[in-house]
Amino acid sequence: MDNVTEGFVRVNGGNVWYRITGSGRRTPLLLLHGGPGGKSNSRDPLRALGNERPIIQYDQLGCGNSGRPRNTELWTVERYVEELVQVRNALELEEVHILGHSWGTMLLAAYLSKQPQGVKSAIFSGPALQARRWEQDQRNHLKKLPLELQEAVEKNERLHTTDSPEYQAAMYSFYHRHLCRLDPWPPEVNEELENMNPQIYNFMWGASEFTVTGTLKDYDASEWLQELKMPALFTCGRYDEATPEATAYYASLVPEAQFHVFENSSHMPSVEEPEAYMKKIREFLVQQEK
Repeated sequence: MDNVTEGFVRVNGGNVWYRITGSGRRTPLLLLHGGPGGKSNSRDPLRALGNERPIIQYDQLGCGNSGRPRNTELWTVERYVEELVQVRNALELEEVHILGHSWGTMLLAAYLSKQPQGVKSAIFSGPALQARRWEQDQRNHLKKLPLELQEAVEKNERLHTTDSPEYQAAMYSFYHRHLCRLDPWPPEVNEELENMNPQIYNFMWGASEFTVTGTLKDYDASEWLQELKMPALFTCGRYDEATPEATAYYASLVPEAQFHVFENSSHMPSVEEPEAYMKKIREFLVQQEK
């Protein structure tokens, strides 16, 4: 792909890798990947918008191509917010749109609560803005799985054997319903799961999507979303872990926010419906710049 720049930014705790795609003249779009412990998607369809605006991706510390320290004191929302500030400053992103996906919406919300300057709009893709609601929604999804899979999850969580093949098989069955419904999965989905940093995920979230025991367990951005003053878009898939009901609720808290459901997707519409996803995000961004 033309006009691609890669490099590293020094942040508190190590070096963070970034990639800038395109050199279009419109306001840049900065992407915050999911996880915690995930990575950027090299096949992200939004990179195709680089002819209109720079698309900036970075792997959060401990993730993907970035440094991999093992100090758990680094795995806090506050440090990741500080890291976002440092990345934005280093790349001289004075004005920017920001899109967060999944855990990236938690990071985005925490960052916006500091009222940073120059953020033109916010996009919450598959939002996880209340940890306890997310957990409950996954528990509700779990009740719709075959009984033997439900029992495998309950038994292995009770015995703390969530690394067992039985538990992993149940998780993958869940993921094929609510993470990515394509069959077979495209390479980027397998890459994300294979490259996930389990230390960060387990420390900040827990053993699985169903059970939040980590430092994020009391995360709740709902109390101050109504104070958000910028244009905002909330999106999810019809079969998403981030349910349409939860996503619509978060959108209702933000004055004049837009809400959109990708009807043929679960948690990865950028993979499941890439053209529709790119079109919707582009449409929203252009609206803010008229």
